[in-house]
Amino acid sequence: MIDHISIAVRDLVASARFYQAVLEPLGFTRLIARPTTVGFGIKYPEFWLNARPAMSPIADDTGVHICLRARSPEAVDEFHARALAQGGRDDGAPGPREAAMVTYYAAFIRDLDGNKIEVMTVPQTAGA
Repeated sequence: MIDHISIAVRDLVASARFYQAVLEPLGFTRLIARPTTVGFGIKYPEFWLNARPAMSPIADDTGVHICLRARSPEAVDEFHARALAQGGRDDGAPGPREAAMVTYYAAFIRDLDGNKIEVMTVPQTAGA
């Protein structure tokens, strides 16, 4: 099980503002702010931003992406809409996705540095 993740960002202030807006529909808030790192989470910091001002933008073909879980398709939609409104790029509009073992609902974005972030939920079916 994964406890927490961290991503590198060039502009910590701008990225913290971006993630504060887009993570809110997932129930995350900014819990820790230090000069070179910011931590977001529900009960403790689970998603960290680490300042790397000299890094280059992340190339779209890196193959790296992070997936966060949402409670509902509406939260996925809100995450995606907020990301685009905050300057992120669409990398997969909200909608159903087929996985090896389940059909789920997800959206993909690229943040201000090109990090690929997915948000997903497994919708409850009738009688579940």
